[in-house]
Amino acid sequence: MTRIQILGTGCPKCQTLFENARTAANQSGVECELEKVTDLSEIMKYGVMMTPALVINGQVVSSGKIPDPQEIGNMLVEHESRTEGEP
Repeated sequence: MTRIQILGTGCPKCQTLFENARTAANQSGVECELEKVTDLSEIMKYGVMMTPALVINGQVVSSGKIPDPQEIGNMLVEHESRTEGEP
């Protein structure tokens, strides 16, 4: 299962990114677990300087902007195809 994390303090941009990620997960058919990370110390562990940020399976794929659902869906499908062969 793919893990998606939205890093941010809960501002409107963070909420929009969360909704875009939820839409992308539903549309892509990739099985996902979606999580909000609002704790600043946790966010800092990712080295993110601007929020909102999008993390897929521990890797920051976007920071400081709000990708639309189609962009996020493409990221999910790409990530899924890269990890299919891993044990």
